[in-house]
Amino acid sequence: MSFIGGPTIDPNQTIYLRNLNEKVKKDELKRTLYCLFSAYGKVISIIATKTRGGRGQAFIAFSDIVSTTTALRGLQGFTIYGKSMEIQYARSKSHAIAKLDGSYRAPPLRKPGADLFDQPVSTSAVKREREADSDSDSDSDSAMYE
Repeated sequence: MSFIGGPTIDPNQTIYLRNLNEKVKKDELKRTLYCLFSAYGKVISIIATKTRGGRGQAFIAFSDIVSTTTALRGLQGFTIYGKSMEIQYARSKSHAIAKLDGSYRAPPLRKPGADLFDQPVSTSAVKREREADSDSDSDSDSAMYE
């Protein structure tokens, strides 16, 4: 059950939808998806975003894999808001499913504006003394420009 030419993904409780109409409001899209997919089993969560990278896509988590598979097969290619849905199993478990089965781990919190490559500043660093200018350095510099 994968898109043409896409990798095969093992069945799980979450499905990934793409090719959804981007002009439909998010709340309306979620309600419509709930009405469509709840006919196949208990829907736990629906994630549909309108951000640049997430437009036209959604994730739906079901309570069991049988419901997920039935919905995937039953609605593959179904036309909604003038576009034909493409459905496949999600690559990973949804947060909603992980919270239910106890395997959810919250991502570590970062300080706002903190860079991943920030290194702690060492307070034991010793400042080096400047080397005294010598005449031999200035002679070699003038030789370069002649």
